[in-house]
Amino acid sequence: MLEILLLALALAADAFAASIGLGSTHRVDSKPQFIKMALLIGLYFGVAQGVMPLIGYALGSTMLGWFSEGASWVAFVILVVLGIKMLYESRSVNDDETRINLSHKTLLSLAIATSLDAMAAGFTLNLLAVNAYLACLIIALTTAILSVLGAYMGRKSGTWLGSWAEALGGLVLIAIGVNMVV
Repeated sequence: MLEILLLALALAADAFAASIGLGSTHRVDSKPQFIKMALLIGLYFGVAQGVMPLIGYALGSTMLGWFSEGASWVAFVILVVLGIKMLYESRSVNDDETRINLSHKTLLSLAIATSLDAMAAGFTLNLLAVNAYLACLIIALTTAILSVLGAYMGRKSGTWLGSWAEALGGLVLIAIGVNMVV
């Protein structure tokens, strides 16, 4: 269960970082408007992060038989590559304060973009002794909560915190990958 919580936190790091950016660049005057915006961010990111690993799990379970002997090494490569990607992206965060329109289409696009790595990581759920549906629910709830929190933190702190969260998420993914082959 600890691996699932760590995986959930690592996968939520992208959404958390994006939420910080959204919270910092979309400063609305009224508190009810901001609460609505933060909850929408959490809903979109949480649902996307919960569904994508389920898709990866389904794809992985169908392909697992093809290379069952090397499956843990495939999972290792996927998680390490995703971790390195997150570390790289954490160093190239754009601090541009440009406002974007937060329409449902924009939020959906951002949610999908930040959850693509979760689909790849979902493949590894086949190799862990966990209930994949429960794992995806935990990932979704963790992401939703951290995304709402990120929007609030972004409103107060700006975007600098997001890059550190993404770097930590990358390190956690690498550690989980290494643990799968050790």
